[in-house]
Amino acid sequence: MRLDKFLCDTVNISRKDAKDFIKKGFVSVNGIKVTDSGFNVSEHTDSVLFKDNPVHYEKFVYYMLNKPSGVVSATTDATDVTVIDLLKQEGRNDLFPVGRLDKDTTGLLIITNDGDLSHHLTSPRHHVAKTYLTGIEHPLSPEDIKALETGVELNGDGITKPAQIKVISDLFIELTITEGMYHQVKRMLAAVGNKVISLKRLSMGSVILDESLPEGAYRRLTEAEILSLKD
Repeated sequence: MRLDKFLCDTVNISRKDAKDFIKKGFVSVNGIKVTDSGFNVSEHTDSVLFKDNPVHYEKFVYYMLNKPSGVVSATTDATDVTVIDLLKQEGRNDLFPVGRLDKDTTGLLIITNDGDLSHHLTSPRHHVAKTYLTGIEHPLSPEDIKALETGVELNGDGITKPAQIKVISDLFIELTITEGMYHQVKRMLAAVGNKVISLKRLSMGSVILDESLPEGAYRRLTEAEILSLKD
């Protein structure tokens, strides 16, 4: 990998700035100062220092974010804070959310730069389960639950795949779906004459929201969590 690209990916600077820092002698490889931006480094075996601080290359990174309400699931936005803004201190410019949560929805959101994993988790062909703690306007009747667990008609999108319903209380359920239609949970409840009051994603695939994370906080996924998602 070219040294300037290595620097861009590890310390989150532009290619122009990387070239400038290298030319000025701020970068060394294996103890030797390098001023050639095109110098090839091994991201796995070479020791690179930038301003006398070691920098390490990771091709793919994976984070669990407890998304707060009011933050949009996007990489950039002209008016609102994005989920990527919450991870800016990680110093990476290649992160994106896996799928999306509505602006007013909270809970588990996976942030990564691994496009293959993102595609696997969001592709309709793979039917990855997602569970939501759902606050509702009034209790579900047995008929409502049966309809949701069988499949309900959503205008323009046909009949949903069967959902799983766990009643927590009169006004809270856990709803598990394997699709990702636009506003799906809200539209499903509307289809049985109810209304979503609050929505929090608890899990995606095998990964469960770490309840020790306050809203707006994040942590890296563990190796076990990453492997379970890839499996």
